[in-house]
Amino acid sequence: MLYFLIYLFLEVMISSSIAASIGGLLTFVEILFSAIIGMIILKNFKYSLSENVQKARTGQITQEEFIKTNVAKAIGAFLLIIPGFFTDIIGILLQLGLFVSLFSKIFEFKKPNSSNNATYSTSFEYTQTNNKQTNKRRDDEIIDVEIIDDNNTIKH
Repeated sequence: MLYFLIYLFLEVMISSSIAASIGGLLTFVEILFSAIIGMIILKNFKYSLSENVQKARTGQITQEEFIKTNVAKAIGAFLLIIPGFFTDIIGILLQLGLFVSLFSKIFEFKKPNSSNNATYSTSFEYTQTNNKQTNKRRDDEIIDVEIIDDNNTIKH
């Protein structure tokens, strides 16, 4: 809630000072122009996403870089659609990639902890014995399910 209030304060202060200096008509034009640009970026996002998928497959970028760039572009496009000068500035910085490196240093990706994954694992282990494939559950907890049909009518 505190971050939202800080954002709201900055948005009002920046937008009102810029709108006072450029006028109401140019403010309206800027809001429309940035929203159109944001929609165009979102519409063409599938092309940059497929390009980044190819780069990730060939090993040119890592998984974290793939996520950071695509999330930044999508969030930046949404921020351009939202009216306001502060959101437009952040949206443009996210599109250029300048703000992404700073943002990723502040908020780092958390790597999954191996001890946490072991307690919630429900995967199967497949083993090959005497040309027969068997599954063994990794955890000892087994859930038994019984399906009961409540339909008492008999159809002929």
